[in-house]
Parts: sequence; C-alpha cells; structure tokens
Amino acid sequence: MRVCQSVAMRAQSETARAMTLMLGLIAAISLVVGGIGVMNVMLMTVRERTREIGIRMATGARQRDILRQFLTEAVLLSMVGGVTGLVLALATGVLLTLFDIAVAFSAGALCGAFACAVSTGVLFGFMPARKAASLDPVTALTSE
Repeated sequence: MRVCQSVAMRAQSETARAMTLMLGLIAAISLVVGGIGVMNVMLMTVRERTREIGIRMATGARQRDILRQFLTEAVLLSMVGGVTGLVLALATGVLLTLFDIAVAFSAGALCGAFACAVSTGVLFGFMPARKAASLDPVTALTSE
C-alpha cells in the first residue's frame, strides 16, 4: 500500500512538473509573438513618420532623442497591452469565482506579468527605435 502511494505521488509530481514546463513554454511563445507584434507596429510607425524624423533631425534633434522617443512609444504600447492583460486576467478570475472555482492571485505574479510585458516592449522596440535614430536626415526629408 505504501509503495503504491509513493508511485502515485511521484507520478503526480512528474505530471505537475511537465505541466509547469508546458505552461512556461506557452508563455514564452506568447511573449515572442507579442514582441514581434510590437516590433511590426513600431517598424510601420518609423516608416510612416520618416519625414517627421528627418525634420526633427534637421532642426537639431540628436540620435539619442529619436531613439528615446521611439523606445518610449514602444514601452507605452507594451504597457497598454500589459494593463489589458492584467484586467482580462482579473476579470477571468472573478468570473471563475462566480462558478465556485478557486482562484488565487498574488501581487508578485501580477507585477511579474506586467514587468514581462514592458520588458518585451523594450526588447523588441529597440531595433525599430535604432533604425529611426540612424536615418540620414537628407534621405528622410526627401522620402514620401
């Protein structure tokens, strides 16, 4: 009887470990997909605002200023996504509790999720921001 319980506990532990790994991989894939979305939005923003970037550079803006502007936009974009995700998660938790399903949220997990969203925005927004900052002012001004 004792051996059977030990085997069952070990199987349950291995199953829990596999599920944790699977959920972690799904979360990582979601972050990469979200990051690619942020990067695409920022690349299109740079493309559409090339002339504005050229005007700013021609009037004295440094590469650092342009980089900061587009990184700020990427962070704001990812913060909106992070807040939306937190609101949806909390709403889902409230909905589950209405059906008597136990749900536990921790402040650390919520802050960690938001920090991951913002860091994803910074990480994937850096390349488009660097591209915008490295534009040649003359070329940027002549683009349509």
